[in-house]
Amino acid sequence: MAAENALAIVIRTVPFGETSAVLTLFTREFGKLRCLAKGAWRPKGSFDAALDLLSTCQVLVLRKSAGGLDLLTEARLESRFRIGTSLLAFHGGMHVADLLDALTADADPQPDLFDVAESTLQALSSHDASPGLRDDQLRALLVRTELEMLRIVGHAPSLEHCAECLAPITTPGRIPFGMLDGGVLCDRCRAGKRAVVAVSRPAVETLRTLACDAAAWRAIAVPDAVHAEIRGLMNTFCAHLVGKRLKLAPHLAAIPRPRPQRPS
Repeated sequence: MAAENALAIVIRTVPFGETSAVLTLFTREFGKLRCLAKGAWRPKGSFDAALDLLSTCQVLVLRKSAGGLDLLTEARLESRFRIGTSLLAFHGGMHVADLLDALTADADPQPDLFDVAESTLQALSSHDASPGLRDDQLRALLVRTELEMLRIVGHAPSLEHCAECLAPITTPGRIPFGMLDGGVLCDRCRAGKRAVVAVSRPAVETLRTLACDAAAWRAIAVPDAVHAEIRGLMNTFCAHLVGKRLKLAPHLAAIPRPRPQRPS
């Protein structure tokens, strides 16, 4: 069986024996792969120091036809994730890896998802470069990334129209958001729903802007209170979607997060 070439992001590494590792790679060509890298940590191995977490690398993989681990035979570093002085950038990068793992099945190619993740990791990795990125920009970038990844896999939250009846949202003040329904709800459809929280109009409008404009995260000004509300909403929505709370999600807000209010 011939080895196949792919561009990969390293999203998990688990030691296997003294020098080997079991890796989870998200590849542009083949989707998520679980591979055994024999001799991964040998000083003079064939992996060119390419297997650090969140690194992007060119890999050669021997694919298994059914079951078992694929075999990683070679890796060449393309770009290394550099966290510099920002803990938020590191947590954000690991959150991107968590999303790639949680939102995808094995061996299901999602090239658009790969491109979004790679672009975000590059931006997070360059946050210390002149002129640099502020923490508020990094937080907005991560929300934009979540919304785009959810859109690609078919689970984007409805933000303009009621997720149930598709009517335009005209509710004044706080807007009901149904976690199980997949987005905002009109007053008529929210009755009797479970897992509904009330979200401020500025928070919903910020989400709409970030969802529609790929560059908005660089310029948008999001007050701390609004970001805290958005962060809590996205954490809870993603947890409902994947069936568990993502590990790094609670660390993405450098400011206190108010508890969502239930609509009266």
